[in-house]
Amino acid sequence: MYANKLLDAYKEAKNYLQDKQIAHDLGISKQKLSNIRSGIRQLTDTEAIFLAENANIDPHEALIFLAADKAKDYKAQQIWNDITAKLSRQGFRGLALGMAGILAFNNPKLQCALCTLC
Repeated sequence: MYANKLLDAYKEAKNYLQDKQIAHDLGISKQKLSNIRSGIRQLTDTEAIFLAENANIDPHEALIFLAADKAKDYKAQQIWNDITAKLSRQGFRGLALGMAGILAFNNPKLQCALCTLC
């Protein structure tokens, strides 16, 4: 589960000893953090971005891997596994640019949003 990797990276970056320190920084209960660790709950995008930025992890990468974790359908899980495997092999930047190009090409609204972000 990528959420645990993200939490551990943040914990290490901050030199924390306990998860309750992470929970305090995120403004969540220790119980919610425990549920995230066990897979019962998911990190929000805002929480994931906060953790990634403070652990020197690309927030784009973090959101992609968390989306892969959230997939419920078997076929969706397989597709996300393929995407994340390519991400790991080829590096994030190349894959992200390729995905952005595909999405923008197929959807004019996304193309406009991507242009705004650039």
